[in-house]
Amino acid sequence: MNGRQITPIELQAERFAPFGDVLEIIGPCDFVFNGGMADRWHAQAFPSAHDGQVAISLARALPRQLPLGLEMVERHPMGSQAFMPLSNQPFLVIVSADQDGRPARPTVFLTNGRQGVNYRAGTWHGVLTPLGTIQDFLIVDRVGPSENLEEHFFEEPWEIVASD
Repeated sequence: MNGRQITPIELQAERFAPFGDVLEIIGPCDFVFNGGMADRWHAQAFPSAHDGQVAISLARALPRQLPLGLEMVERHPMGSQAFMPLSNQPFLVIVSADQDGRPARPTVFLTNGRQGVNYRAGTWHGVLTPLGTIQDFLIVDRVGPSENLEEHFFEEPWEIVASD
């Protein structure tokens, strides 16, 4: 394996905490509502929006295949951005720590198909990366008048490879 290859690791709340929150129905619910007909896993993330509003959107993303060249990551300095899959299909979550205003070596997580993520404002991350099939997502993020997108193109792409 060369130094520019990255193998996805299992998405877990503790591992992902430096970048944001994992959204997942796991463990006992926080409370029951709607006359006992619905369970709620409450307040799993707190969206942020500077100089704007929080919006809920839907997206449909085309599938990717491994190995995958990672050429670019982006970040949104004015607010958080959450993605929740609307199917039980896994997808990749690509993040990088900030290193003097530039992304460090990326980390790639593999969801279990029932997990979503909330990227903290300013977190370098990859684009929607479903595996194997077209996938729909619910998105919660900031909309507003100020520029909220910064892209970074790597001088040399990283290669995301399947685990052995």
